[in-house]
Amino acid sequence: MNTDTALFDARRNYRIAVSSLFFLSGLCFSSWAARIPSIQHELQLNDAGLGAVLLSLPVGLMVSLPLAGWLVAKFGSRIIVISSAILYALVLPFIGFAQQTWQLMGVLFMFGLSGNLLNIAMNTQGVGVEAIYGRSILASFHGIWSLAGFTGAAIGTFMISQHIAPYHHFLIVSAIALLIVLCAWSFTLATDANAQVDQPIFAKPDKSLLNLGIIAFCCMICEGAMFDWSGVYFQNVVKAKAAWIGAGYTAFMSTMAAGRFVADWLVTRFGIKRVLQTSGVVIAAGLSVAIIFPDISTSIAGFVLVGAGVSSVVPLVYSAAGKSKKVSPGVALAAVSTIGYLGFLIGPPVIGFIAQASSLRISFILIAVLGLTTTLVASKTKW
Repeated sequence: MNTDTALFDARRNYRIAVSSLFFLSGLCFSSWAARIPSIQHELQLNDAGLGAVLLSLPVGLMVSLPLAGWLVAKFGSRIIVISSAILYALVLPFIGFAQQTWQLMGVLFMFGLSGNLLNIAMNTQGVGVEAIYGRSILASFHGIWSLAGFTGAAIGTFMISQHIAPYHHFLIVSAIALLIVLCAWSFTLATDANAQVDQPIFAKPDKSLLNLGIIAFCCMICEGAMFDWSGVYFQNVVKAKAAWIGAGYTAFMSTMAAGRFVADWLVTRFGIKRVLQTSGVVIAAGLSVAIIFPDISTSIAGFVLVGAGVSSVVPLVYSAAGKSKKVSPGVALAAVSTIGYLGFLIGPPVIGFIAQASSLRISFILIAVLGLTTTLVASKTKW
């Protein structure tokens, strides 16, 4: 009985520690995102200048993707998750301290790099905790990240209303993040699931990992499009009043967050293959509703479905990648993330080009097709 109790306590501590690191990641990122307009105003950047500056973050992210897999495979996720979490928290205040455009670009590069190191390492930790539980739990960690995003946005709104400068805001968040690391580090997993010393550090993705990457690619194009174009769609296509322009984004984010907390139960009940197949259909159905019936109520309903469909895809793909028998979890996650983030980066500009050449409704058809592609690839993947 004592042994069972000790095992339960250890599992719970591991889960809480990893959950707290996901919360840290979401809190830091959303805190930065909430103050982008403030920083744009302080540095007197026009929209084109801001766009150029913002590219620094994904560049840092992409540079770190192969590095993250190598570091996690070489040193283990525990060392990397703690060191990258500390670095991520320490870099955040320097965004607020930047006085010149080149300084902001350099800091954002490091913010993107350290953030993705944390992303790969904490997902590797999540895969390890999932293995201890013996059932799907990784999606709930991503749900925590989404909740942290809402929390960071709310804190940011409050800071703006109180006229608190970004650097003071970021210093407070950084202190909270470092406190989280201090509390969590001793409860992180010391060894990674499926870790083998004779595994190659760099490896060409096999067919299964490639399929997982394609699913992530399709889903993250959808996510990127919703983040960047949902407001534009409601403004220009739905013709929503100013107060309702953000309704589609809110609907999407709300169901995406909620869906991540039920995704693990769905996998346990129906299996990962069926959940991913259904997710793709739900994405396509939601977009079809918004495209065919572009009024306020039906478009909100459509975006609710898109959020629900997107919610489970990336967490479940990461979970499956972390169970690869061919390469270490860190390398597998980095490989799938690389393919997926390419979709996140190129998706919004492609949507814009198609919209310019035809219409935004036509460009959203592409996202619906990608949803069905998710279903097709999931059907042909061995799970």
